[in-house]
Amino acid sequence: MALRVLSGIRVPMIGSIVVLAIKKCAADISPYVKKAAAQAIPKCYSLDSSHQPELITIISTLLRDRSPLPIGSVAVAFEAVCPTRLDLFHQHYRRLCRTLIDMDDWGQVDLLNLLVRYARTMLPRPVITEDADGQSEEVDPDLKLLLSSAEPLFQSNNPAVVLAVARAFYYLGPPSEMKKIVSPLLRLLHISPEIERVTLSYILVVARSSPSLFTPHYTSFLVRTDDIRQVKKDKMQLLRLLISAENHQALLREFIYYADDSDDDLVADAIQAIGYCARLVPESTQQCLTALMSFIQSKHDPVVANAVLVLKSLVQLSLHHHQTLTIASTSGAYSPMAIISRLAYRIEEIRHPKARACVLWLVGQYASIDAGTEAKLGPEGIAEWAPDVLRKAAGFFTKETPYVKLQTVTLAAKLLVLCPSDRTLGLLNRYVLSLARYDLNFDVRDRARMLGSLLSGVTSVLHSDEDGHEDQGGVVLRREQVKMVLFEGKQDVSLDTGIPVDDRHALLGSLSAVVGRDLTYDSYLPDWLEEGTESSLRDSEYDAPQVPIHAQPLPSAIPRSIASSSKNTPVILTPTGPSPSGSFVRQNGKSDWTDLDKFYAETESTEEEEGTEEEAVESDEEEADSNEDGDSEEEEEGSAEEPDTDSVDEGKGESEDVLHHAR
Repeated sequence: MALRVLSGIRVPMIGSIVVLAIKKCAADISPYVKKAAAQAIPKCYSLDSSHQPELITIISTLLRDRSPLPIGSVAVAFEAVCPTRLDLFHQHYRRLCRTLIDMDDWGQVDLLNLLVRYARTMLPRPVITEDADGQSEEVDPDLKLLLSSAEPLFQSNNPAVVLAVARAFYYLGPPSEMKKIVSPLLRLLHISPEIERVTLSYILVVARSSPSLFTPHYTSFLVRTDDIRQVKKDKMQLLRLLISAENHQALLREFIYYADDSDDDLVADAIQAIGYCARLVPESTQQCLTALMSFIQSKHDPVVANAVLVLKSLVQLSLHHHQTLTIASTSGAYSPMAIISRLAYRIEEIRHPKARACVLWLVGQYASIDAGTEAKLGPEGIAEWAPDVLRKAAGFFTKETPYVKLQTVTLAAKLLVLCPSDRTLGLLNRYVLSLARYDLNFDVRDRARMLGSLLSGVTSVLHSDEDGHEDQGGVVLRREQVKMVLFEGKQDVSLDTGIPVDDRHALLGSLSAVVGRDLTYDSYLPDWLEEGTESSLRDSEYDAPQVPIHAQPLPSAIPRSIASSSKNTPVILTPTGPSPSGSFVRQNGKSDWTDLDKFYAETESTEEEEGTEEEAVESDEEEADSNEDGDSEEEEEGSAEEPDTDSVDEGKGESEDVLHHAR
């Protein structure tokens, strides 16, 4: 507590005192004091960075500690003070891997992230080779040690630990180990909405590179009504990634159901997913187009708008690759031109600006393609519905948005280039360009002036005497050149993958993957080395195999002196560890007991032998006592007589001989 208070004082002048206090506490015998010392290191470094050498020495001292309690705080201090000094972990790498299971939850997270960075920097990349038997993987033993030590943490109750282990397996493990992260991540989806939000960002990153891992579990990502908006968005991206030939029917039904939701963002994602399914699985094209054509008749503007946008991309893709794109209906099969004609006839019912602009672009781009219809306008074979669409768009030109105005001006120019001799198209073109030249929007005015100058060499209708404009100088393009400018080079389709550009390179476990934006201060993951550092650098005295007590060899015979002294010396048994069965060896040379009757028989014989020995000892003691009693009686009789002086001297000599003999 004293160190915490001292390190919390934000005064640079006491930095040296704080360093001395941290150094003293780092050598304490209590792991709690060492943990407080490790937590004080980042505070001291942020206060005065000139103490970095002393703090690095303290970190090296704390790394040698055998207690798992302060290791997590030491990892945090290392990241704050010297994140590039990974060489400090060489001697402690293997011990830290084995200590992972005994650490606290948040310490496991910090140490795992640090070990992942160490492994990517110091260990060789797993090598995958193809052979006749299939794929063979060559993984460094130290990397195997880290993965095997971290795998039990998948069962942790802390979601942060599970996500950290999943990150370690994703960036370090070979392909055969990737399947181990699926079940733990799916388990986290049901804990809380907040954890589900973060877990989905992890699953999205993994599914972009390996969608087959989660394809069998697509039902876990179906959208629920009570999901928040961002969770719905992430689930829709996941479902798009998991579309396959086996599950496209079930997912397509889900997408059609989501199109009726009250959330406009979910509706847009669902309709775009239907178009993506049609492009990905050709067998589902008919069902997808049927659903999209039915959405056009909806009274909900977002549904109609998104359906038109998706149909536009499908038609453009089909005509670009010369594919057969048909849908079944009561009157037969609709070709791409038939779809465009249906959209053209419903131009007045489509009110969304982007959808109206898409319809106008389709009409102008594909008005000259032979649709198989009998009614044509002009010698160039313009579709019969194209001039009518231009007439309707010109009538509401002043009320349209800039998106629609730009496409209306472009449509008028395209139709005039296709059929310059048609007077009706010329008048419509002149009317639209005159309105656009004086529009309030800069882009609309610039587009009108550019197209007016571009069409100056095509027809004289635009520059008649009624305009009051003089002939403009400069280069005048012919009709074929203007047609190439307006029509060519615009049929390449950019396929929408449904993945934001910023998310395609997001790292697993980074904040960018969660918020969906590129952050400059996000986590950094180093690239693999072609050849890792020497494995001998990680050797230490802790790596020597420890021989268990029950496996240590016992002496074959006990010395007689010890055996004789042990008879009268009490034996105190001190438990030092569990003794496995079969590890006890009897010292009397007898074999182990395998039968209960033999055990009792040998026990009885042992007791009889001990009884005879005790009787012999007792008889010897009784004889010694009787001899002592006889000697004492003789001494009393000699002392009772009163002989003369000579006899007394002789009696003394005789008594001494008797006593000596008795002794």
